[in-house]
Amino acid sequence: MHKTTLEQWTLLQKVVELGSFAKAADETHRSQSSVSYNLALLQERLGVALLVQEGRRAVLTPAGELLLNQVKPLLKAFDWVETRAATLRNGMRTRLDLVVDNIFPRARLFAILRQFQQRYPQTQVRLTEVLENAANDLPVYAQADVMVLTRRQDTTGRGEWLMNIDFVAVAHRDHPLGAAQQVSEEMLAEWPLIRIAESDARQNQSAQESWTFSTIDAAIEAVQYQVGYGWLPEERIQTLLTNGVLKVLPLSHGIRRATPLHLIVKKDLVPLDEQVELLLQLFKA
Repeated sequence: MHKTTLEQWTLLQKVVELGSFAKAADETHRSQSSVSYNLALLQERLGVALLVQEGRRAVLTPAGELLLNQVKPLLKAFDWVETRAATLRNGMRTRLDLVVDNIFPRARLFAILRQFQQRYPQTQVRLTEVLENAANDLPVYAQADVMVLTRRQDTTGRGEWLMNIDFVAVAHRDHPLGAAQQVSEEMLAEWPLIRIAESDARQNQSAQESWTFSTIDAAIEAVQYQVGYGWLPEERIQTLLTNGVLKVLPLSHGIRRATPLHLIVKKDLVPLDEQVELLLQLFKA
């Protein structure tokens, strides 16, 4: 059996935060004598002085500061458990599964997740990033509540157009292609095309001319190290373009390609709960 209680440590924290027993009593809807008794009992059972009076303010002793700092994570965790229980009691979901194509802008994605967390701090988001043409039968698709994918819809849901992602043809500034005033198809054929891994069988025919990487970051680094040229998401390489490390290739047939992303909702989520509704609104904003 423990000698102390979470209630006693919570009262100690309140006294320290507010500076007096009277203010802590008002904050916790107790009598001042109840607060004093509990903290006296806490110190007696520990055999350590936790508080000392400095003028009109109660402050921690060095031992009290050390012990309270060790207890604070427990108090925070206990608050989280109680809030989580309230979430369950109110019938709100505690987890939301989100699948997002790797080309979705990172800054926008994390801004969305931050806003969602502020609104629903007790709902955990399980985020899975996938590559553009990942296999349709991946388990994450079946489990996902919301997806942002290049395909409009699949067997798990229904989707709508969300946005286009611009890809640009780039090479390192010191690469021969980066120095050219005009780049033709013949010039491109002399160098490897850096691809992001795709499962699309139609790409196999060009496998000999291409170097394939399993992530966007690896493909970007390959272009940086002059392995070849590549079509890369403009947003992901914007800093490298601004700094002049990578250069957009002046191609005769255009320097940009647009890849659409679609917002897909699991088909059996009818009606939509409020957490899913908010996440959809944030993606569409």
